[in-house]
Order: sequence, then C-alpha cells, then structure tokens
Amino acid sequence: MGQLRLLKGLDSCVGRIAVWIAAFIPQRLPAGPPASFLLIRPGGIGDAVHLIPTISAIKTAYPDATIDVLAEKRNSAIFRLSPQIRRVFHYDRPAELFRTLRTTYDVVIDTEQWHRLSAVVARLTRAPVLIGFATNERARLFTHPIAYSQDYYEIDSFFRLLAPLGIEQREVSFPFLAIPREAAERGGALLREIKGKTFVTIFPGASIPERRWGAERFGKVAEMLAALGVAVVVVGGKEDEGQGEMIVAGGTGVNLAGRTSLSETAAVIRKSALLVSGDSGVLHIAVGLGVPTVSLFGPGRAKKWAPRGDRHLVIDKGLPCSPCTTFGTTPPCPIAARCMNDITADEVCTAVTVLLTATGVLPSCCGKNEWSES
Repeated sequence: MGQLRLLKGLDSCVGRIAVWIAAFIPQRLPAGPPASFLLIRPGGIGDAVHLIPTISAIKTAYPDATIDVLAEKRNSAIFRLSPQIRRVFHYDRPAELFRTLRTTYDVVIDTEQWHRLSAVVARLTRAPVLIGFATNERARLFTHPIAYSQDYYEIDSFFRLLAPLGIEQREVSFPFLAIPREAAERGGALLREIKGKTFVTIFPGASIPERRWGAERFGKVAEMLAALGVAVVVVGGKEDEGQGEMIVAGGTGVNLAGRTSLSETAAVIRKSALLVSGDSGVLHIAVGLGVPTVSLFGPGRAKKWAPRGDRHLVIDKGLPCSPCTTFGTTPPCPIAARCMNDITADEVCTAVTVLLTATGVLPSCCGKNEWSES
C-alpha cells in the first residue's frame, strides 16, 4: 500500500507538468497494419481481469500480432492467465519500464482511467498510434483520445478503446481466464483436505476496510453451508489468515488464506460451486473463470464492477451515499460503512442457497429455506 500511495502522490505532484512536457515528444509515422501492441495496465487485479476480453479481441482481429502488457507487480499475475499475451513487463520496476520504452510498438493503448503518468509513458514509446481515456490533461498525449464514463461496465469501457482500430465489441465468452498446469495441480493437492466434497469458496478480504464484511458473518454462511453438506474453502493473502481461521473454526472447511499464489487461488476457485466475496479482484477472477458468485457491494460502483448474468447475485443496499468510490479512491466513511454493515448474514445465506439451487448443486427444496441469524 505504501508504494501505491507513492505512485498516486507522484502522479498528483508531477503528472500535469509531465503531460505538458511529453506533448512535445514527436511520434513515428504508421507503416502498414499493426504487428505489435503494448497495453499499459497499472492498478489492481479487477481492472486487469476486465481487460482480458479486450486483449482476446485484439488477437482475434490481428492473429499474427504480438501483444505485450506493462502492468504493476500487484496485478501482473493476472496476465499470466491469458495465453494471448507474449510478455508482461512491470511498470513499477525501472529496468523493465526502460526495456519497454526501448521496444518498438505499432499501437500503444493506455488503459488507465485517470492518472497521468501512464499516459506520459505511452507517449514516450513514440508509437504511431496512441489510444487512451480522455479524462483530464492526459488526452493531449494520445492520437486517439476516448471518452470514459463511470456508468459503463468496465469490460465495455475497455472495448471502447478498440474503436480506432475498427474492432467492434463482441459478446464475451466464459471462461476467459486459463489456469497454468502447475497451478492447477497445486490447487488440486490443497483441496485434498476437503476429501472430494462439494465446496463454496469464500474470500473475506478487501483492499480497504470499508469493503470488509467481517469474519463473523462469513462464519455464519459457512455454518449454513455445512448444515447442507457443503464445505467451505477460504482463500486470500497472508493478511486474511486470521479471518479465515475464524470462518472455519467450527470445522466447516479449510483455510487456504496465505497458502496460495494468485494463479493457485484461481485454480481453487475454478473447482468450486460458487464464490462469496465483497467487491474485490478475487470476485472478478471468479467471473473470468465462469464460476457463479454472490457479491457484496457498498462503497464500490456496482454499475461498473458488479458481475452480470443470471449466474451472479449482487447484494447492494443502495444507500443514498453509495457508491462513494471515484476513480479508485474511497473517502473516509462518517457512518461506519453502513452500506456493508447493513447486509445481513441471512441475506447472504439466502442468496447462496438460491444460486446453488439454480445451478443444480442443491436440490430445489433447499432454495426455499429461510436462514436466521439467531
């Protein structure tokens, strides 16, 4: 988080000046159909997942072209789940950033929505075609600035970046993430602990405290599932280990938080009947894998980020003050994140049973049960 604050601080302090200077950098002239692409994607896991269908569309339109990605350490592992990508460089590793700038590309697409420095990086490549969102001064640096709205589903927003290339948006096919063999084998080995039982994955983590629902409530969901003969597998990072232990304390499943890489986490999720999560990158991984989800939204923009389709149920209390997150920044909450705390365990349990019944995991009689928090 410290490095993230540093990057945002640098963008705020020097971004406008850097944009003004970079606007004078000359570009190369285009020479025929594009044969090489660079997509710049700083930020979190969710953005990275939602960008994969756009990458697939580029590869379909230009099957012989190479596609590289300039990402951050915190989201780069997602791009290992896309076979269309040739190389992944790191935006926050200077040696790799400079290597990217020394590489010749025909098209550079900056997929960042607001911060300016990624647009400066795009201009420094001197690619003949530069595409990016026109949300502020950054628009000056692109040959093709694209309008951006926080009311568009994020997958749709990324597809809009392809309009200058004549690539039309297409229906997204699921799953669009691929699990490496080694990660699949490791995930399978870890799941031996539940002895072949049907299971639901729970991710209790969040990027900010305002998006956390709480281990106690997730634990009630685990208890309900155990009563139905369904195990629970908790996933997450080292910071989620304690919550995971609380969730499975009643012997309802296994806690894998802190024990898996991102690709191994994806392998576990792929084998589950359903994922329960707040608005998180892990939620979007499940969507990309074609796994049903029950998601809890509060500060985040459900219109932009919530999963679509009848295999996904979204719980959002719709308070007048939510969503409050704008371009990835959430202000301190004066009412103790009521948008999340007002979501009851009973609501989530009902949503889980309804979706498990609809997908055939549970018999139809179970979907009619009511679950009490008492």
